[in-house]
Amino acid sequence: MTSRVDGAFVGTSGWSYPTWKPGFYPAGTQQREFLRYYAERLDTVELNTTGYRLPEEEQFRRWAAETPAGFRFAVKMPHPNRATAFAKRVRALGERLGPVRIVVQQAYDEKFLARLLDSLDPALEWALDFRHESWTGVGTGRAAVVGSLEGEARFRYLRLREPPYTDAQLEDWAARLRPLLEAGVRVYAYFKHEDEPLAPRYALRLRELLGESSFSTSSSQRS
Repeated sequence: MTSRVDGAFVGTSGWSYPTWKPGFYPAGTQQREFLRYYAERLDTVELNTTGYRLPEEEQFRRWAAETPAGFRFAVKMPHPNRATAFAKRVRALGERLGPVRIVVQQAYDEKFLARLLDSLDPALEWALDFRHESWTGVGTGRAAVVGSLEGEARFRYLRLREPPYTDAQLEDWAARLRPLLEAGVRVYAYFKHEDEPLAPRYALRLRELLGESSFSTSSSQRS
């Protein structure tokens, strides 16, 4: 596992992919062991399945038990109107719970946004995933906007969905994220799943580059 970078949570969208064996998971790894192995190398994962079928609390507790301290699950909420019930269920992840992503399909609606923000549990981290261009530039207060590096929230949420990524592109992302991390803003970034285990390779490489950036910055400050 590459060294952790404070405030940077870099992973993939999902982990339960047999085609990532043997490129990421060792050849003999059983599927029930995938999460435990994944969490030894990466410190966050994005759950998309929760947007279609909400697991029971016991399932969330099992996932939490299979991951080390500091690991974070980013969960997708199925519908904006279910924020309260959803938040209650996912709390079973305990300290492993990361941001909750809410997909908003409709066009801009000021009253809808006000009701939604008012319904969100302030104790959790929320990321709004706007799918209609009319939301561009709209302020969301303490909720992050997926894909944006701006905002008032103390974290950012990125979904990197356009592979393949060259090393130069990953270096560019590291350079863009470095000022946020230095300012104390946490970053959650997730690479798109593909049949080949490219997503975890990209995630490990980006975290490595962020670590190099942090080292270079602290070295220059000392000199």
